[in-house]
Amino acid sequence: MIIHRLITVIVLITTILFVSCNGNSEKLEPSKDKSTTLQTGDLVFVALPLDYMADTTEMGSAIAASTGDSVGINYIHVAIAEVANDSVWIIDATLAHGVDRHPLDTFFCDFRLNDGTLPQMDIMRLSDNSNAAKYVENAKQFTGRGYDLYFLPDNDEQYCSELVHIDEKGEYLFSDAPMNFKSDDGTFPPYWVWLFEQIGQPIPQGLPGTNPNAMSKEKCLKKVDIKLTDYSKAK
Repeated sequence: MIIHRLITVIVLITTILFVSCNGNSEKLEPSKDKSTTLQTGDLVFVALPLDYMADTTEMGSAIAASTGDSVGINYIHVAIAEVANDSVWIIDATLAHGVDRHPLDTFFCDFRLNDGTLPQMDIMRLSDNSNAAKYVENAKQFTGRGYDLYFLPDNDEQYCSELVHIDEKGEYLFSDAPMNFKSDDGTFPPYWVWLFEQIGQPIPQGLPGTNPNAMSKEKCLKKVDIKLTDYSKAK
C-alpha cells in the first residue's frame, strides 16, 4: 500500500513537468529512404536543456543533474520504437505506465513540456540492427511490469535504460557502469533523497547500472537524421 501511494504521489508530481494532449489526424508520410526512415528497434533519446527545472525536485531534472555532462543537453529517457504496418509504437518504462507499449502520440503526450512544446528527441540505431525485431519482442515481454523505483539490476521491474540494454538473447548490449545520483557539487538532488527515504532504501550510489546519457555515447549506436514528429497521427 505504501508503494502504491508513493507511485501515485510521484506521478502527480511528474505532471507538474509534463502536460497531457490528444487529437488525431491523417498520418504524415516520412521519407522513403531507409537510411532516414524510422525502423523497428530504433532508440528514442529524450533530452532536456541543462538549465531546465534546475531545482532538481523532479525526476527528470534530478536525472539530468546526476548523469549530465555539463554541455548543451542531457538525455533523461530512452525508449524503443516499433514500426507496425502504418503505425509507430513505443516500448518504454516510465513512472506513469510502468513497462508499456503504446502509440507514438501517447509518448508525445507523456513528454510534452508544460509550455506545450516537445523536448528534443534524437533517434539512434544499432550499428548492427539485423536482430532488431527479436530485440523488440524481448523488450515487449516485460510489458505490464512496474517501473523500477529502486534502480536495482536484480529485481523484476525495469527503469528506462535498464529495459533497453538487454538484447534478444538476454545479453547486455550496452556497458554497465557505477550509477551516480549526485550533482556536480557532490550532493544528492532533493528528489533522490525524498524518493529513497519514502521507499526505505539507501540511494544505490555506485552500484552497477545504466543511464540514457552514457548509453547515447556507446560505439554500437549511430545517430539517425529522423524527425520523429513526422510519424505523428496528431495535428
